[in-house]
Amino acid sequence: MSTTENDPRTGTGGHEPTGAGGREPTEEELRSAYEAEIKKIRVEHVLLEDILTLVNLGMRRTGLAAGTEDERDPGQVRMAIESVRALLPLLEQTAPKQVGQIRDALSQLQLAFVKIGGQAAPAGGEGGAGGTREEPAKPDGAEGARPGATGTEEPVAPKPGEPGPAQRSGRLWVPGQ
Repeated sequence: MSTTENDPRTGTGGHEPTGAGGREPTEEELRSAYEAEIKKIRVEHVLLEDILTLVNLGMRRTGLAAGTEDERDPGQVRMAIESVRALLPLLEQTAPKQVGQIRDALSQLQLAFVKIGGQAAPAGGEGGAGGTREEPAKPDGAEGARPGATGTEEPVAPKPGEPGPAQRSGRLWVPGQ
């Protein structure tokens, strides 16, 4: 940020702080100016700014925009997505008019994440405060194994007309059911 911008966090109000007589301000004058600006700031404004920063930084870390190719970092994109998802419920309470635009931006970020090879979060697999949770690795190839399974069994395909695995587990919402 340049020093000519109005930044309530620095207390500059768009101007370089100066003390009496054009000299450098004292520490006490700076503290007083900072406290005066802090009184004006609302937490929901900081929350909204932080969410927007996370979305913008996440988009940049996808490396899809011209000139950002060398900044690609799927781990950072995933963290930005999970952070925004965790903060959305708070934003819904404090700034409901902004939520639609933030959800749209989050959707675009999630699509960009998948486009760069990141794996989409499983549907309905939100853990904790709206984020996704990584499953710990299972030893000896027990990945996704059922208790008592040998690991060589093929999954049974549903017969025509029967509900699929997502519907049987209750994770899939079907209108009218």
